[in-house]
Amino acid sequence: MRLGYMISKTGIHALAALTKLASLDKGEYAGAADIADEVGAPRNYLGKLLKTLANNGLLVSQKGFNGGFRLARPADEISLFDVVEQIDKVSRWGNCFMSSGRCSESEPCAVHTRWKSIRENYLGFLHETTIEDLLQKKVGF
Repeated sequence: MRLGYMISKTGIHALAALTKLASLDKGEYAGAADIADEVGAPRNYLGKLLKTLANNGLLVSQKGFNGGFRLARPADEISLFDVVEQIDKVSRWGNCFMSSGRCSESEPCAVHTRWKSIRENYLGFLHETTIEDLLQKKVGF
């Protein structure tokens, strides 16, 4: 599966950036511009994205000489869901696929059972897959 089909471009850039940060030595920081160049993202855009991820606790940022960003916790403790949820709000997928309302087990819409299965599998994948998995190329995007 190619993640790019199910995650926004911003989400893909965030995952790529965190994967690059996961390859740093412990305590080392990388600048937003360097990361942007490596992942092929516009510098200002990625800098703002990394700042948002830092504000939400996934990254640590440091200003000044040798400053930049690093992961706030080990890569094997950061799931794809942790990252993608902040950008794409995938938890909202609890709503009915066919309408703005909610269907339920007792009053399902026409695709309720199939959508529920897809949603649960996808969200499970995001929860179970980590930045470390991306770093080790267990999953590609």
